[in-house]
Amino acid sequence: MNSDELWYKDAIFYELHVKAFQDSNGDGIGDFRGLIERLDYLQDLGVDCIWLLPFYPSPLKDDGYDIADYYGIHPDYGTLKDFKQFLRAAHHRGMRVIADLVINHTSDQHPWFQAARADRNSPYRNWYVWSDTPDKYKEARIIFIDTEKSNWTWDPVAGQYYWHRFFSHQPDLNYDNPKVRREMLRVMNYWLDMGLDGFRVDAVPYLFEREGTNCENLPETHAYLKELRRAIDRRYRGRILLAEANQWPEDLLPYFGNGDEFHMAFNFPVMPRMFMALRREERRPIIDIIQRTPDIPENCQWCLFLRNHDELTLEMVTDEERDYMWAEYARDPRMKLNLGIRRRLAPLLDNGRRRIELLNAMLFSLPGSPIIYYGDEIGMGDNIFLGDRNGVRTPMQWSGDRNAGFSKADSERLYAPVIADPVYGYQAVNVEAQLRTPSSLLNWMKRLIRIRKRYQVFGRGSITFLHPENQKVLAYTRAYQQEHVLIVNNLSRFSQPAELDLSHYRGWTPVEMFGETRFPPIGELPYFITLGPHAFYWFRLEPPASA
Repeated sequence: MNSDELWYKDAIFYELHVKAFQDSNGDGIGDFRGLIERLDYLQDLGVDCIWLLPFYPSPLKDDGYDIADYYGIHPDYGTLKDFKQFLRAAHHRGMRVIADLVINHTSDQHPWFQAARADRNSPYRNWYVWSDTPDKYKEARIIFIDTEKSNWTWDPVAGQYYWHRFFSHQPDLNYDNPKVRREMLRVMNYWLDMGLDGFRVDAVPYLFEREGTNCENLPETHAYLKELRRAIDRRYRGRILLAEANQWPEDLLPYFGNGDEFHMAFNFPVMPRMFMALRREERRPIIDIIQRTPDIPENCQWCLFLRNHDELTLEMVTDEERDYMWAEYARDPRMKLNLGIRRRLAPLLDNGRRRIELLNAMLFSLPGSPIIYYGDEIGMGDNIFLGDRNGVRTPMQWSGDRNAGFSKADSERLYAPVIADPVYGYQAVNVEAQLRTPSSLLNWMKRLIRIRKRYQVFGRGSITFLHPENQKVLAYTRAYQQEHVLIVNNLSRFSQPAELDLSHYRGWTPVEMFGETRFPPIGELPYFITLGPHAFYWFRLEPPASA
């Protein structure tokens, strides 16, 4: 395993749900023993770090983000022993593991909340946020606008309202209570002591509430998050914290602190603009948002993604841009959810292979560490007829066998039906078939990952945008120590020319990385390139021999 403490800067992350990956005992639900069976696949793909969705005991009203016990494993997924075996097996293959840590709220079934609501004098009463009226914190927005009308819910047993930023069955914890703050540190230490390599920390902007604010990004929140980081730095070198903070770039910056808060944060604003630039066939949305993104501390890193387990969120775009994205990518109302689009990558791109390749090439070459969402490496589809976000959380498609090779259970017992439509159905889209086909998306992704892993410039380098006259071409150079690369992307569905000002690299030779093809050296004139529809080039720039 990579011993560099900054390993996360070069890592390829892979997000999966234990229940969706492999069922080992025939009950129709994936589990840790099944996941162990599939680790060789992830190692072969080139994964450095697995990110697990919540696996704790839960009533599963929000797919595990409603935690009922922070110290256990949901019985559907196995036992604590199974989890430890999985960790050992992943580490043995050189892969790290991070897990979701949901610190903002619990399930209303959690014993803490049940004790709190049952008795005003309970020591747990002050673990949650209560009020006699629903009039406090009026400036806080409602996040789940499709399901919740207020951030307050009346509890007839408690005789008061309780505060929640998400579903009403997920009461927020009260971080003004030092006992809550200490308990979450204990939870974190418990899993790190077991060998976990870090956490993706869920919904971090909302921990504290203050009247007269929107109750997001408060100084008290940052102070506590720094406390979590100090605990990690003290005892767990090489482990990481990844922030889920869906905010504008300037509001995201404080989550890195001075390199003393989160190691990583998702770059939410970049993601929708990659889809926007592709549909508009112009580079401006991507350049604008990256140039608006402030520099981050040297030991920090962005996490980039195209899709994940949630809807494609459109919170960090203007109203006009959101309407445009809905019109272009969510023509069926069932595809919308809250302020987003609940679709997987391949269906969003109409299963266009060139577009899927182009967006992945951008994901892997823009500043940050890429995250692959399970199944996107084979172009899996979704099921918009399943409720909430479940349409993008269907079983992994391993083969053309029964239940896509995911489970030996009767198909009626599966936690969700496998995708079976003519385009994305498991008979057509599965790992086994793609491993046998040299030109498959899976084999192409493996090649892309192998190339990226040879160069630290992708994870650590600076970015300089080029500005060819042709707006449909997005070109940039990346530089880190002795490594220099040139990336050229055609956002158009038609062939495009581009003249690139590479005067800075006069005399250098571009070498196309996929085929190791040497292109003509860069001279005094602009460098002329022609790109096919939705094509891209990755060039390594080699200095003249005399240099």
